[in-house]
Amino acid sequence: MRDMAQNARGAEMPELPRLGGRRSSYRERVADALRAALIAGELRPGEVYSAPSLAARFGVSATPVREAMLDLAKEGLVDTVPNKGFRVTAVSDKQLDEYTHVRALIEIPTVVALARTADRVSLEALRPAAREIVTAAVAGDLIAYVEADTRFHLGLLALAGNAHLVEVVADLRKRSRLYGLTALVEAGRLLASAEEHLELLDALLERDEQAVHAIMTRHLGHVRSLWASPD
Repeated sequence: MRDMAQNARGAEMPELPRLGGRRSSYRERVADALRAALIAGELRPGEVYSAPSLAARFGVSATPVREAMLDLAKEGLVDTVPNKGFRVTAVSDKQLDEYTHVRALIEIPTVVALARTADRVSLEALRPAAREIVTAAVAGDLIAYVEADTRFHLGLLALAGNAHLVEVVADLRKRSRLYGLTALVEAGRLLASAEEHLELLDALLERDEQAVHAIMTRHLGHVRSLWASPD
């Protein structure tokens, strides 16, 4: 399918995880890619984007883009601008700090516990997503990076068996902004962050709770340091 992902990344857009195993609709897939572009900083706060311009940019028709942007508006990620399009909402440093703090409180102990409870088959099933993150980092493909990163982390958290926890973290991730990813790509530093996903998997498979805790703490720290800075 010639969609947003093929034009923006040169590959078909992978589907993000859906609670209850529900398949993504085309509209939802477009919304996922737009959300990833927004989180990665490719759609900037304060800028107004029309549905036709985004459709042309990503190689899809305007209707699913307009519908997807309305979904993002309901999430508070964009505001509608009558007769013009959609303005990306700004997120303050305080909000980002709060999102990251809550994520750390949830994700770090949950993932550490998986070193004791997750079976090897389920953990190994996440390795393709971890490798996709590395591949995206090498290619400098930020939309692919955010999408694969989301699938990996939500898939990992799902192993804890708490769907509500996954939903809460997914919402926090949607609201975050990672403006510094572009600078990391340009400096050739995104790969090191990407490889932490494979490092984390190996630590989980080795049942090394101390290492898992250290990796998760370092990894989430990037959200408000390396990944968040626009400089």
